[in-house]
Amino acid sequence: MSTPTPARNAPNAPTTRPPRGNVIAPARRIRDALAGIWRRLGPPALAALLAALCGVLEARPQLEPLLRSMRGLERHGASAIVRLADLAAYPQMLIGLGLVLMSVGLALRARVAWVIALVLGLQVAGAAAWFGGASSPALWSALLLVAALTLLARHFNRSNLAASSLFALLGIGSLLVYGILGSLWFGAGYAPPIHDLGTAFYYAIETMSTVGYGDIVPRSPAARMFTVSMIVLGITVFATTLSVVIGPLVGGTIKRTLEGRMQKKHRRNHFVIIGTSSLAYTLWQELHTRGVAVTVIAPPGNLSPYPADADVITGDATRAETLEEAAVAHARAVLTLRDDDAENAFAVLAVKEIAPTVKTIAGVNDARHLAKIRRVQPDMLFAPQVLGSELLVRTLFDEPIDKDTVSRLLFAQD
Repeated sequence: MSTPTPARNAPNAPTTRPPRGNVIAPARRIRDALAGIWRRLGPPALAALLAALCGVLEARPQLEPLLRSMRGLERHGASAIVRLADLAAYPQMLIGLGLVLMSVGLALRARVAWVIALVLGLQVAGAAAWFGGASSPALWSALLLVAALTLLARHFNRSNLAASSLFALLGIGSLLVYGILGSLWFGAGYAPPIHDLGTAFYYAIETMSTVGYGDIVPRSPAARMFTVSMIVLGITVFATTLSVVIGPLVGGTIKRTLEGRMQKKHRRNHFVIIGTSSLAYTLWQELHTRGVAVTVIAPPGNLSPYPADADVITGDATRAETLEEAAVAHARAVLTLRDDDAENAFAVLAVKEIAPTVKTIAGVNDARHLAKIRRVQPDMLFAPQVLGSELLVRTLFDEPIDKDTVSRLLFAQD
């Protein structure tokens, strides 16, 4: 008797398709990972790529005239500078190389690179539209660059001082060379004409700084447009340099000075903790969570465990100027909690010398030093070992622990 075989296309046959959720979850993870990569790397990478492309398109056509001009300088010396047809390659080459250089800063999210690249992109677009027309590749690449920099401006927020200084100095140097060579190129349109490097350098500095003595005046339309470009670029580059390089230095100094004065002014009715021991840090945490004003005096050379927003003074707690900076005369109490009992004793003596009415609490790390530290007459002694051992013994023997007992043990009273 033969066994019937099930139909291949039976409607109720079980399927082996994986659950839909098992396919969607990895796809979502991949999509989220790609979105995260784009948010972190995509905008600066796109702007850097467009800046490099625009720079190459701007500089590549000028390579042959530039080499021809350099060969003329080698053969004829300084007299070759009068070949103005070759000098036209220098400004465009510098702008192109500047954009390529700024692409590195854009990839690093540097704010100063964003500003300079935006200015150079606008200049390339204007020059390409004026001389090359709508069919110029440099024009469209510059327009794409300006649009991308405008839309992605919020992604360029880094202001590293070293990088900003480098890009700012390179921008100023490139602008100066641009002004000198452009002044020579359009020199015949000025009154008096510009035909030598010294006069070109003088006029570039005079124009970029917006001084304008009026001894050299642009007469031709081309010379006037070039002068306008130098004024706009000079104001932009110098203002950027002041804001990203000098601004943080001056602003940081003023901020530190004002913060120091404000902290010193508000050091009233506060606690002063001397030391960076674990006990000092734990006490600072407890007081900080209660909203109590605390000033810490940390000894120099020790690693401070306190956060950056803590009011910490680094100095010798036995010196009067350090204690005066901490305003111990206006403190509620001064707690000497260093790891060395002798240093705690000397700190108590120093505090009593300049603020005899302020309460002093001396920490004792070694119970054998209790009698010695009592001789400096702190208002209270805090001996954690005595407290811990006594409480442990009373707990083992079921002895009562009342408030008076804790107070006596906590401050190691006689």
